[in-house]
Amino acid sequence: MAAIIYLVVSLWYVWVLMIFLFIFRLFSPKIKGYLGEKSVSNKLSKLDPSKYKVINNLMLKVDSKTTQIDHIVVSNYGIFVIETKNYKGWIIGNENDEYWKQVIYKRKEKLYNPIKQNYGHIMALKEVLNDFHNLNYISIVTFTINADLKVNTKTDVTYTTKLIKTIERYKDNSISDNDKEEVYNKLLSLNVDNKDNRKTHVQAINDNIKVKGILMNNDICPKCGGNLVNRKGKYGEFKGCSNFPKCRFIVK
Repeated sequence: MAAIIYLVVSLWYVWVLMIFLFIFRLFSPKIKGYLGEKSVSNKLSKLDPSKYKVINNLMLKVDSKTTQIDHIVVSNYGIFVIETKNYKGWIIGNENDEYWKQVIYKRKEKLYNPIKQNYGHIMALKEVLNDFHNLNYISIVTFTINADLKVNTKTDVTYTTKLIKTIERYKDNSISDNDKEEVYNKLLSLNVDNKDNRKTHVQAINDNIKVKGILMNNDICPKCGGNLVNRKGKYGEFKGCSNFPKCRFIVK
């Protein structure tokens, strides 16, 4: 018995490593997401502070809903709204697709089109900044270098290593110094930093994903409530909404 206890104690580092690996696997998506956002935050901190005002991890409450935005850069050249993704493998998609694909060898996964996701963020910003007219919103989606981007978009979709150059490419002044400061301060004042509210926001997202999956499994369009039916297109058979062309949702 003593020998067994001695063996267990002497291998404590193995148990610690196993526990660490278990926790890492359990929270891997959150850890990767955090590291990706932290990397972008560090890069944005190198922008000229006299021209660019950076807000990381902004959460806004619009009506009864909350919206979380990874990064916002308020500048004289526009308001950059940045969505960060930490995926690996091929990322395949087009500007208006409902979903993009992540391909790792033979495994394929769907991800909601981050351009559409960021469009929702911009709509929320327009709602809370409706006192400011003619603001120029610039959507940027950035992936870490673990991804191999194979996308066809008009919106800027780039790597985190090219993010600063992408931002600095915009040179047309559209926001005065005064408006820049006011917009920046207003967004800071609206930021929801209460932990309980942020937990509620995450839970709402997870619930929405579950509901969407249940609807699709029952051949119900999650976008308009129509039926999902088999249709034929240029590239073969696919499943789409019966309310086409009013609703263009398709299962990918």
